[in-house]
Amino acid sequence: MILGISNLIRLFFVVRTLARYDALFLLDGFADAPFYVKLVRLLLPLFAVGASSQKHLRKGERLAGALQELGPSFIKLGQALSVRSDLLGEEIAKDLGNLRDKLPPFSAEEARQTVEKELEHSIEELYVEFDPKPVAAASIAQVHFAIVEEELAAPTDEDPEGTEIIRHKVAVKILRPGIEAAFERDIQLFFWIATLVERFQPAFRRLRLTKMVDVLAETVELEMDLRLEAAAAAEIAENFADDPAFSVPSIDWQRTGKRVMTQSRVEGISLSNMEDLVAAGHDLEAISANVIRVFLKQVLRDGFFHADMHHGNLFVTDDGTLVAVDFGIMGRMDHQSRLFMAEMLFAFLTGDYRRAAEVHFEAGYVPPHKSLDAFTQACRSIGEPILGKSVDEISLGRLLVQLFQITETFEMETQPHLLLLQKTMVTAEGVAQSINPKINFWDVSHPTVEEWMRENMGPEAKAAQIMKDGFTFLKQLPDLVTKTDRLLNHIEEQKFSGKNRQGQRREDFPRDRGFRAFYLVNGIIVGALATYLLMQYL
Repeated sequence: MILGISNLIRLFFVVRTLARYDALFLLDGFADAPFYVKLVRLLLPLFAVGASSQKHLRKGERLAGALQELGPSFIKLGQALSVRSDLLGEEIAKDLGNLRDKLPPFSAEEARQTVEKELEHSIEELYVEFDPKPVAAASIAQVHFAIVEEELAAPTDEDPEGTEIIRHKVAVKILRPGIEAAFERDIQLFFWIATLVERFQPAFRRLRLTKMVDVLAETVELEMDLRLEAAAAAEIAENFADDPAFSVPSIDWQRTGKRVMTQSRVEGISLSNMEDLVAAGHDLEAISANVIRVFLKQVLRDGFFHADMHHGNLFVTDDGTLVAVDFGIMGRMDHQSRLFMAEMLFAFLTGDYRRAAEVHFEAGYVPPHKSLDAFTQACRSIGEPILGKSVDEISLGRLLVQLFQITETFEMETQPHLLLLQKTMVTAEGVAQSINPKINFWDVSHPTVEEWMRENMGPEAKAAQIMKDGFTFLKQLPDLVTKTDRLLNHIEEQKFSGKNRQGQRREDFPRDRGFRAFYLVNGIIVGALATYLLMQYL
C-alpha cells in the first residue's frame, strides 16, 4: 500500500514535468486506462507552467527535455527507448538518441569523502595531485583528473638497490552520492507503470515492457559497481591486445573499488570535436572505418561489445589510435545469436528474402502459426528500397528500424537481448557517418563480416565443430564408463539385496561381469568409431 502511494506521488511529479514540456502525448493512446490516469491526463496541463514555450519543438525533443529534467533514471530510460521505433515512431526514437546525460557536478568535498571511504586512505595518500574540479559529470558518476606515483626498481653500479619514481596521469571516476537509492525508487516506478500498461493495453504485451525494465535494471545495477566496469575494460583490452589501431585505458586496481575507479588518462581528441580532429591532420576516413571495424570485431568475434559508443566516449591519439572509455554499459551475444544476425544481414544484402524470413522462424522470433510467405513479402518490402540505392546510401540502422516496424503485424515479441545491439549498431554507424558522410558501410564491414562467416559458418567451421564435439566425447568417455560401472553395481545391489522371491541369497549369484564388460567394450568401440569418422571427414 505504501509503495503504491509512493509510486502515485512520484508518477504525479513525472506526469506534471511531462506536461510542462508538452510531452503528454505518450498517454494519448490509453483509451482503456484507469479513470485516475485519464483524470490526471486531463487536469495536469492546467497546472503545467511553461508548456506553451515548448510547442515549437518536435515531440521527441520535448520528451528528451522532460526526461533530462527528471534525472538519471529517466535519462537512462530515454536512451533505452531510443531504439524502440516500433513503440514511439522513428522520429521520436531518433530525437531520444541525441539525449545526453549531462548533469551538474556534485561537490569536491563529496567526491573526496567517497574516495576516502571506499579506498580507506586519504586523498593525499592515494594521489600526488587530485583536481577538485571534475572534467565530466554524467547521470551516474563524474570524473576528476589526478596524478599517481609509482616506485620502480632502477639499480645502478653505484646503487644496486636504487629505485625510480614514475608519475602517471590518471582519471578517477566517482559515483554520485545516493545514486543507488534514486535509481531503486525510479526502477520500482518503471516496473509499476509497465505492469499497468501491459494490463490495460493487451496489444503492448508483445513488447514485453516489464522485461525491458528488467534489462534496464540489470544494466544499471552493473553500472553501480565500478569494479565490474573495470573488469569489462580489462576484458576488452585483452581481446584487442594485438590490435594497434584500438586501445583501452589501463586500470589501476589498487585505487579501484565499488564506487571509485582509477584508470590511465586518455591523451587524445574526442570524436565530438571535429574541428580539432581536422586541425590535427587526422585521416577522417580511416577513423570512421576503424569505428565500424572495431564495433564488428567486438560483436561478431568476441560476443562482448561496448554498448555506449557515442562520440564522447571515443578518442583519437596523436598516432591515430582509437581509444574507448566508459565501459559501464556492455552487451553480450551468444554464438547462436551472432549466427542469426550474420545470416539475416547476409540474406538481406543478397536479396534472399525467403532465407531472411526462414532465419526469423528458425530463431523463434516469429510465431510458427504465421505465414512464412507473408513474412517473406514483408522482408522484401524492407530490403528492396534499401538495395535499390547506391551502396554508400545503405543504412544499417534504417534497415533495423524498418524491421522492428513490422513486428506488430506478425506478433513478434521484443527480444531484449538484441536491444543493446540495435542501439549500439545505430550509434556506431551514426558516429562513423558524422566523421565521414560518404563512408561505404558495407565495403568497410565486408572484410570483417566475411572473415567471421567463413570461420563460423563455412565448411571449415563445421568440420572444426565436429572435431570439437568428437574430442569432447572422447574426453568424457572414461567418466561415462565409470558412471556405467557404478550404475551396474547399484542395480546388482538393489537386485540381490536380502533374499529374492525364490529365497536365494545374493552370494549364491555370481556377478554378471560379462554383462558389464559388454557395456564397457561397446563404449570403447563407439569412441573409436567416432574418432575414425572424424578423421575420415577431415
